Amino acid sequence: MDLILSQTIQAIGVMLGLAFLGVGIGLGILGSKVAEAVGRNPETKSDVIQSVMVVAVALTVLLLLLFAFVFILLFFNPLV
Repeated sequence: MDLILSQTIQAIGVMLGLAFLGVGIGLGILGSKVAEAVGRNPETKSDVIQSVMVVAVALTVLLLLLFAFVFILLFFNPLV
């Protein structure tokens, strides 16, 4: 039983680490492309920023769903 719990916690750490790494890299690339787009065409700044905020909110919702899944694994582990 202790082995199952330790492996579950290790899997949760890997999931969260890779998720935050992916989101960080993705938002960094997105930010560089937004700066490039606004630099080329400054009059479309509000449209570009609005679409970027939609993407950022979608990523935040997906991270919150991941946290919900992690807490389900921590407190209601089906393997125990």
